[in-house]
Amino acid sequence: MNTQTNLYLIGLMGVGKTTIGRQIARRLERPFLDSDHEIEARTGVSIPTIFEIEGEAGFRRRETQMLRELTARSEIVLATGGGAVLSAENRALLRESGWIVYLEAPPDLLWERTRHDRNRPLLQVEQPQERLKTLYAERDPLYRELAHNILHCGQSGPQQVIRTLFSDWQTVCAS
Repeated sequence: MNTQTNLYLIGLMGVGKTTIGRQIARRLERPFLDSDHEIEARTGVSIPTIFEIEGEAGFRRRETQMLRELTARSEIVLATGGGAVLSAENRALLRESGWIVYLEAPPDLLWERTRHDRNRPLLQVEQPQERLKTLYAERDPLYRELAHNILHCGQSGPQQVIRTLFSDWQTVCAS
């Protein structure tokens, strides 16, 4: 694999894409970007505000436009939004320009990590834990199909995941 290839982290909300992405980017000496943060910086408003004004469809359009821009770059580490994989165009953009790692954790653990976070518009529903389980069931097959590598983040702390990811990246770049 070309060492100029981008490294993309995909997975559900709360799995640690941003935390792990920042740290792995430091180790690789590459810029770190988070597509949701980039959307917020561009629009000047939070993701929940975009959902409130434009709905999920409006947010997804913004997300695709942002991914077009970010995947055109090289040598970056990018944490995508959890729903980025829902769009066939987004999946193609990621697949064509980088090495994709699915950070996977069970829904119950993700619920523990996200249950008090009010910046998760998809969980602002009557039964948020059930909603998270539904999102997992819908998206897990897409994540698995797209990923070059799957790292289970349930029992491992972020440092173990980062060590494994760094080692796997070096192996891929050497081949």
